[in-house]
Amino acid sequence: MKPLVQVAQSYMALSEGDEKLRAGLFEEAAASYNRAMTVSRTIPEDEAYDHQGFDALCHTGLSGAMAELEQYSEALASADIALRYFSRRGELNQDEGLYWIAAVRNRAAALAGTGRPEEALQAYRMASEMIAERKAEMADKEKQLQMIAAHIQRLSALTADKKPAGYKAWWEFWS
Repeated sequence: MKPLVQVAQSYMALSEGDEKLRAGLFEEAAASYNRAMTVSRTIPEDEAYDHQGFDALCHTGLSGAMAELEQYSEALASADIALRYFSRRGELNQDEGLYWIAAVRNRAAALAGTGRPEEALQAYRMASEMIAERKAEMADKEKQLQMIAAHIQRLSALTADKKPAGYKAWWEFWS
């Protein structure tokens, strides 16, 4: 028999984290996600409970909260943990697909924040494609696509100004 109390408490803390993230209470959201993972770790490993899947859901939210708090290294680490799980599962049409898309988008924000605009640009493009290909309903699909397009435009302008390593202008070849 599953330890139902711990399962319920874990999911309640996850839900609370999601609500606080949507409300803009990022520190409280991060605390809720961490509490959810702490409680879920009290569930014995031999129980039929998807510990990695639950942690992926929590790390997705945590990466969003950390990105909003401009703690980009932590956001990137959490997004990567979530993506290791979701990339193996590959269920974009299920509810977990929303978390997968959010993890990719949060990773993009973290990469941009850590000064890696080329990788961030690639991640934002991936998130945009995932949203466009999603067959299940998505409440704010157009809004998310617009926000991602704005990030792509900004990052494209940043990366267009950079010259590749070893670049020389045409006049430098003749001097």
